[in-house]
Amino acid sequence: MTEKTVVDLAAWQDLHKQAAAWRGRHLKDLFAEDPQRGERYRAEACGLYLDYSKNWLDEAALTGLFKLAEERGLVARRDAMFAGEHINVTEDRAVLHVALRLPASAHCLVDGADVVPEVQAVLQRMADFSSRVRDGSWLGASGKPIRTIINLGIGGSYLGPEMAYLALRRFRHPRIEVRFVANVDGAALEQALAHLDPAETLFIVASKTFTTLETMTNARAARQWLVAALGEAAVAQHFVAVSTNAEAVRAFGMDTEHMFGFWDWVGGRYSMDSAIGLSTMIAVGAEAFFDLLAGFHAMDEHFRTSPLRQNLPVLHGLISVWYNNFFGAQSQAVLPYAQDLRRLPAYLQQLQMESNGKSVDLQSRPLPVDSGMVIWGEPGTDGQHSFYQLLHQGTRLIPCDLIGFLEPLAESGAQHDLLMANLIAQAEALAFGRTAEQLREEGAAPAQIPFRVCPGNRPSNILLLEALTPRALGILVAFYEHSVFTQGAIWGIDSFDQWGVELGKVLALRVLEDIQGKAQHAHDSSTQQILARYRAARKG
Repeated sequence: MTEKTVVDLAAWQDLHKQAAAWRGRHLKDLFAEDPQRGERYRAEACGLYLDYSKNWLDEAALTGLFKLAEERGLVARRDAMFAGEHINVTEDRAVLHVALRLPASAHCLVDGADVVPEVQAVLQRMADFSSRVRDGSWLGASGKPIRTIINLGIGGSYLGPEMAYLALRRFRHPRIEVRFVANVDGAALEQALAHLDPAETLFIVASKTFTTLETMTNARAARQWLVAALGEAAVAQHFVAVSTNAEAVRAFGMDTEHMFGFWDWVGGRYSMDSAIGLSTMIAVGAEAFFDLLAGFHAMDEHFRTSPLRQNLPVLHGLISVWYNNFFGAQSQAVLPYAQDLRRLPAYLQQLQMESNGKSVDLQSRPLPVDSGMVIWGEPGTDGQHSFYQLLHQGTRLIPCDLIGFLEPLAESGAQHDLLMANLIAQAEALAFGRTAEQLREEGAAPAQIPFRVCPGNRPSNILLLEALTPRALGILVAFYEHSVFTQGAIWGIDSFDQWGVELGKVLALRVLEDIQGKAQHAHDSSTQQILARYRAARKG
């Protein structure tokens, strides 16, 4: 029997009716009707506090969303993931990033084999290696300790480690700097190598297949830079790999003893807590890295075991579906009030948009609804003097996540009260706005009043944690991972493949052959004109 599409479900149709009835309602009225709303529409787990009271929700809407989750089989799909079933159907793979952060005493079967011992073995090898780099016993070819790590990767093998490195600034080794290169633009590597001593530089090449075009192009250029200074024999002491292709690693000149692998049931955008996190572990140390994993695992367990109504990722995911599919929201802003989380929005862009940017459901049918929203954002308070104007007075519906920490990130902490005052005030301003009457009472010039009115009724979530520690970062990232899972389960899509990424790569290789004169492929007239212009410029 063919499974119903999501729009055929009774809960979906009921939610459409409810959404239509919401037109004209205002958050100001909801709080006036229910003075305790802020206390009732909140949830907390694993040290993460979620205030979702400033959303277009009441008990009927929430009941409808949970009914939708029930009709869509969210719990069964969640359990299938944790059980190691092949829920990535287009690649016939398990989806078990959650196994990367299981305790050593746990068990997790994939195709009948317990993967926990393998995971723990890789983690121990990572810990041993990172310890040697951190204490200076790993020496370069010239006998000098390593002072700079260059992480060469792209996508999931870059965004997660870079985000974590910046986020965990206060936990980093004082002597070791990590730099990240992803872009195949030679300027990226050039900038990363500026003013470095090759004798004190270690490269981590993160590519599962060791064939990723951008990563390997940068790796070969980095190799040339090193060899020019230290000779061919130095490669093995200055390059290590996160890969499963031992033959290619060996051919590059690396020692496969210093190759760290991971598994096909780990998607790139879910891999920052695998061997992809080697640069993170070197930066913060094994103990802090294991605290990071413990945070991930704590949220995993909350998502796996908590009732849906108290389940933070489920709540967040269903609220996102509510705005996306029933009110036409096309984007969502992620606004961390923490400078050290400045790369979190970019990390979540990949997590959400690569996972849920799909147009076909699990039964190969065209998706009858919009899937994942565009994710974007910048740290507060920077954005307040930039795009917040559109959030407050623009015409588009843009739900916001405002993320803050009770403890300051700076050692002095003197400015933290002002930072958090801004977070709290922005959520309040988005929700309640400012009326013409209030402006008149404040003595605003009458001619200015229409331009200064802020309509409010702009929904937001507030996420609070105690402090930005490794454990807290793991909790926060896992929260978003499982929110993305929840949304994908509602839409009935495969959130764990990324076939759309492949097409551009294939075409780029064809175009490269045209540029280099190795082939003449057929193209449209626009592409032909651009190719001709580029070739002419290069010849000149």
